[in-house]
Amino acid sequence: MPTLSGVTPAPGHDWRNPSTWHLRTRLVLVAMALLVTICGAVGVFSYASMDSFLTRQLDTQLAQASHRASEFGRPDSDNPGGRPDLLEARGQGIGTLNARITNGKVSNPGFLAGDATRRNLTADDSAVLLSLTPNADPVDRNLSAGAYRLIATQTQYGDVIVTGLPLEEKQNTLGSLVGTLAAVSAGGLVLIGLIGTALIRRTMEPLEKLSDVATKVSRLPLDAGEVALGVRVPASAAHPGTEVGSVGHALNQMLDNVSNALQARQESEMKVRQFVADASHELRTPLTAIRGYTELMRMTEHFTPDGEKSLARVQSQSERMTALVEDLLLLARLDEGQPLKITDVDLTQLAVETVSDEKVVAPDRSWKLDLPDEPVVVRGDTTALHQVLANLLSNARKHTKPGTTVVTRVMRSADGSAVVSVTDDGAGIAPEFLGKVFARFARADASRANPAERAGARGAAGAAPGAVATATAVQGTSGLGLSIVQSIVAAHGGTVEVSSRPGRTEFAVRLPAAPPA
Repeated sequence: MPTLSGVTPAPGHDWRNPSTWHLRTRLVLVAMALLVTICGAVGVFSYASMDSFLTRQLDTQLAQASHRASEFGRPDSDNPGGRPDLLEARGQGIGTLNARITNGKVSNPGFLAGDATRRNLTADDSAVLLSLTPNADPVDRNLSAGAYRLIATQTQYGDVIVTGLPLEEKQNTLGSLVGTLAAVSAGGLVLIGLIGTALIRRTMEPLEKLSDVATKVSRLPLDAGEVALGVRVPASAAHPGTEVGSVGHALNQMLDNVSNALQARQESEMKVRQFVADASHELRTPLTAIRGYTELMRMTEHFTPDGEKSLARVQSQSERMTALVEDLLLLARLDEGQPLKITDVDLTQLAVETVSDEKVVAPDRSWKLDLPDEPVVVRGDTTALHQVLANLLSNARKHTKPGTTVVTRVMRSADGSAVVSVTDDGAGIAPEFLGKVFARFARADASRANPAERAGARGAAGAAPGAVATATAVQGTSGLGLSIVQSIVAAHGGTVEVSSRPGRTEFAVRLPAAPPA
C-alpha cells in the first residue's frame, strides 16, 4: 500500500564497476609486454651465440681448406714454373672457392659447383679477391656465386692463395633458428598470456568484489530517512591475511561504523519527530481553549477600544499558532508513512476549486487557469493533493504584490504523468536561496532580497524575493508549506521542481497516473 513517506526503492542496476576490468587489462598488457621483452632478449642472445658458434666453425673449416690448398699448390721441383689447380686438392668440398694471386694477377679463380664440376669466377669477383689483405682475418663478401667467407694466405714461395667457403649453410641455420625462436616465443606468449590472465583474474576477483560493494554503497540514499546499510564485502575477500583482504576487512569495519552512525542519526530523528508530534498534540487542547475563551469574552464582556485590539491580537495569534501546530502534525504523519486514501482525483476540477477560493481571498491578484479540454485524472489522496495546490496558490498570494498574475496550469505529459504548475510574474527567488525553498522552517535573509522589494513592495518585513516560496520570512508564514508540498508529492511517487528568474517563478508538480505500491 502507498504510504505518505514516499520512500521508493531505487531501480535495479548493474553495480559492476568497469574500473577493475581496466586494471586487469592493464596488468595483462604489462605482463605481456614484459614477456615480449624477455623473449626478444633471449632471441637476440640466442641468435648472437649461434652466429658466433657457426662463424668459428666455418673459420676452422676455412683454415683447413686453405692449408690443403697451400700444400697442394707448392711448385713442382721437376717443373718449377708450373702450378697445379688448387680445386683438385684432396678433401676440398662442394662450394669451396680457390684462386691464386701472383704478381697482382688472379689465376684460375673458381669454385666447385653442386655437381663437383669447376665453375669460373667473373672479373668482378677477381677484383674482390684482389682487395683481400693477405694473412688477415677471414671476411664475408658477396660474389656472383653467392655470399662467401674468404681468407688470403701468403705462401713461402711468394704466391697468395685465396680460399673461400659458402655462407649459405650458416645463413640457413640462422634462419631456421629465428623461425623456431619466433614460433616458440609466440606459442609461449599465448600460453603464458592465457595462464597470466586466469591468474590475474583470480587475484583481482577480491578487488572486484570490493569495487562492487563500494559502488553499491555510493548509490544508497544516505542523506535522510531510515537506511539499511546491509552491504558488506564477502568473507572470502575480507581476510586480513592478504593485502586485498586487509582492505576488504577495513572496508567492512568502516561500513559497520557508518551503519551505527546512520542508526544513531535515525534514532535521533525519530525522537525529534516524536517530540514534535507529541508537543503538537498537547498544544491543540490549550489553543482550542484560548480561542474558545476569546470568543466567549468578546460575546459576553465589554472592552475599551484598546482592550478590543488586544483581544483581537490574542485571537489572531492563537489562530496562527493553531495553523502551525496543524502543519507540524501533518508533517509528523507524513514522516510516519501513514497510508494514503486513494481515489480517482480530477486535477482540473481541483484546480478550478482552489483558484476560486484564492480569488475570493485575494481579488487584487490576477488569477488565471490553463486547463485541457479533457479532465486529467490521477489516483491519489484528494485531501492531500488539494492541500498541495492550496499551499502553492496561498504562497503566490502571500509573497507577491497586488496586481501580480498567477497562472495555474494542468496538463498530461507524453509519458502519461500529470503536471500541475503554478507560475507568476513576480520578482523571483534569490538564486542563493532557490535550493533551500523546500527545507523546513527555512527563511530567506532579507539582505538577499531585491532592493526594490526591500524598499516596501512587500513591506518592512523584507522577505526574500519569491513568487510562490513559502520558505520566506513573510509575516504570518510558518516556513512549512513547501515542505508539506514536497512530502505529499513524494508520497504519491511524484516530484516537485522550482525554477525562478526575475519576472517568472514556476513550481511544477509531476504526478504519476497511479502512486507506487
